[in-house]
Amino acid sequence: MIATALMRVAQMDEADRLSVAAGVPGRQLMHNAGNAVVREIVQRWRACRVSVLCGPGNNGGDGFVVAQELAAAGWTVRVALLGSRSRLTGDAKYHAERWSGDIEALSPRSVEGAQLVVDALFGSGLSRALGPEVTETLAAVTAPLIAIDVPSGLMGDTGESLGAVNAACTVTFARKKPGHVLLPGRDLCGDIVVADIGTPATVLDAIAVDTWENDPELWRRELPRLEARGNKYSRGHALVCGGYPMTGAARMAARAAARAGAGLTSIAVPEIALPVYAAALTSIMVQPLSRPEDFAALLEDSRYSALLIGPGAGVNLKTRERALAMLATRRAVVLDADAITTFAERPALLADSIQGPCVLTPHEGEFARLFPGGGDKLTRARAAARSSGAIIVLKGADTAIVAPDGRAVVNSNAPPTLATAGSGDVLGGMILGLLAQGMDAFPAAAAAVWMHGAAAADFGPGLLAEDLPDLLPAVLRRLQH
Repeated sequence: MIATALMRVAQMDEADRLSVAAGVPGRQLMHNAGNAVVREIVQRWRACRVSVLCGPGNNGGDGFVVAQELAAAGWTVRVALLGSRSRLTGDAKYHAERWSGDIEALSPRSVEGAQLVVDALFGSGLSRALGPEVTETLAAVTAPLIAIDVPSGLMGDTGESLGAVNAACTVTFARKKPGHVLLPGRDLCGDIVVADIGTPATVLDAIAVDTWENDPELWRRELPRLEARGNKYSRGHALVCGGYPMTGAARMAARAAARAGAGLTSIAVPEIALPVYAAALTSIMVQPLSRPEDFAALLEDSRYSALLIGPGAGVNLKTRERALAMLATRRAVVLDADAITTFAERPALLADSIQGPCVLTPHEGEFARLFPGGGDKLTRARAAARSSGAIIVLKGADTAIVAPDGRAVVNSNAPPTLATAGSGDVLGGMILGLLAQGMDAFPAAAAAVWMHGAAAADFGPGLLAEDLPDLLPAVLRRLQH
């Protein structure tokens, strides 16, 4: 199993069950989990007064291990339990019985004077809002908080919060869960540490995973490679449909496609806009559209290997007709921005027209217009991908890239500086450039999203969208080593 795999709560429960079946006792797994938390604590903090907040299940059992080990190391430890000690069962009961200190009832008083708080109340399987005794106690925390598995109240499969508070650090086990990388979960977790607690590799390999945190390990081998015998034609020809009077979006997309490696990049533009585009671009070829039939004639040229429409195109019938014409070629197509919105009242038409590789790159507003409905981010994106037949890139600080077969990648490297006008246009162009070189749509979308974030992180504060294409070569250079 790839290390960036994200395991749902049920899958992690199954991994624990299979580990026990393979000969690893549950109490040993719990002991290992607690010790992993202790290791992280002693690396980050000096000995101090600690309040360990234990819940009634296995998460609480982990907390009792933490209390035992810290007390043995000379830390001043206070333990508070939600519910009655007599109701503890199994491995949690076993470790609670080995705690020789006092156990007080959970209340805001439990954290008074604490210099560090360990949240061992509820793990990632929680599916209901926290009760008042928990929320009042967590609200009283003023010291740094380290969470076991997830901050209590965070849903492991979705990243949604049912009352969680911010942790300075979260220690989870074996693999992250989707809730660790989806917002708001990622922010609530603080620093996330994934600890090995002795889950056998054979067990992890037996779990069928369909969700990953975005990382070059997933797609690096599929990135286009330059060959000595290659030429500009063998590296693909990307075509962008440019708009008017909004010309900047398409120009940035075209430059991004070229920087991502497309051998040739062209923009088809209204004849009135030709001077604007021609004056602003050098290596990008500009194709004027003088007559209504010119665009269709352009698409007849099979040398265009990937197509993009949307940035600055305008929300109108012409944009939709050109998007449909692109899809009819069965070549790789990226629909972004205005091209997506033109189908807001005709989603079935879009789905029926997608016959080849297609990537849709909506932000939340565009997505909601085309795919109304509720649910968490991954659920909504999966439903959209399945119904449309396209790769969905649902943009945001936790961009989700989802294939029609249900595979999903969640991106976590995007810095907040990407929240600037035009950055999405550049992303569309990057995806286009990789598609033009023959990369499959799902890994191409995942790779472009990650490189987009890496380029922005390299630049730092003050980023403008037009900076991004010129930052790509350094990112690509690192990926090739």
